[in-house]
Amino acid sequence: TDRKKLHTAPVRQAFRLRPFHVLVATGGGYAGYRKYEDYKLEQLEKRGLEVPVKLASEWEVALYKSVPTRLLSRAWGRLNQVELPTWLRKPVYSLYIWTFGVNMKEAAVEDLHHYRNLSEFFRRKLKPQARPVCCLHSVISPSDGKILNFGQVKNCEVEQVKGVTYSLESFLGPRISTEELHFSQAPSGNSFQQQLVTKEGNELYHCVIYLAPGDYHCFHSPTDWRVSHRRHFPGSLMSVNPGVARWIKELFCHNERVVLTGDWKHGFFSLTAVGATNVGSIRIYFDQDLHTNSPSYSKGSYNDFSFVSNNNKEGIPMRKGEHLGEFNLGSTIVLIFEAPKDFKFHLKAGQKIRFGEALGSL
Repeated sequence: TDRKKLHTAPVRQAFRLRPFHVLVATGGGYAGYRKYEDYKLEQLEKRGLEVPVKLASEWEVALYKSVPTRLLSRAWGRLNQVELPTWLRKPVYSLYIWTFGVNMKEAAVEDLHHYRNLSEFFRRKLKPQARPVCCLHSVISPSDGKILNFGQVKNCEVEQVKGVTYSLESFLGPRISTEELHFSQAPSGNSFQQQLVTKEGNELYHCVIYLAPGDYHCFHSPTDWRVSHRRHFPGSLMSVNPGVARWIKELFCHNERVVLTGDWKHGFFSLTAVGATNVGSIRIYFDQDLHTNSPSYSKGSYNDFSFVSNNNKEGIPMRKGEHLGEFNLGSTIVLIFEAPKDFKFHLKAGQKIRFGEALGSL
């Protein structure tokens, strides 16, 4: 009897439930259930059936946000940096290629042994001729991906997928000073959307592009423009796949994101890189001060950085197709910009698109 007690006491202690463990287990189990629901919705889409919109309740969103996705994403990032033995690289990368349908014939380096770790493989560069940049249209796709939604912004609300919206002001944050963006001040009584439109007769447009894990992970400048300002929102790192975007209203406002704001020949222009689970790392090539998914996370905060200074009054000029940044895995790009009323998108919701292909033109 004494011997049994000696052996079972540590077992009782090991299996003592703690609130954190219960929270992680419950949240993780529910996230798995949501993945299964997403799979069923994808099957309905493939069969051409209408997918019903069923928004998450506040408690469901809170439960999902309780999963430590930021911590898990940092752990995933460190794992990606671990150098793999040469003999292990081909089996690991081949499994990933098979799972997500990666086309390695487009890669600048096709030899899998060349990539020392998963991070290098995710951020692989393409052959120069693999993505020709369309010269006939004014706005091109900044990345590979799937078109979730596009069109005019109406009533200060933007659609992340059909029937599910988010607030334009919550997504971009408070109005940036007009001195930085070279804009004339709009009347203070106007709505946030009207303040972004700087030229009479123009409208505000948006386009949402989802990057899957198998897509090319770098993103480029979608047009000729000047980047004047960067706003970084620390936040959650929930999944941004179409199923979750259809389920959680204002998903993009909850998640960590980097908003680049500036102007093009028709006025206001912005590109936002939205983080996701295992995609806390968002890199902007010309912004060395940007550090995403930092442990010093302050809920509801944001930080600004201006590229306009006494020595550089023009900001950062970007040419159409120029390298702009990269994700560590896959995520979402949101374009919000001003253009004349005759601007037309050359897209269909749900279509696959590649970097360099036309989004729209006048």
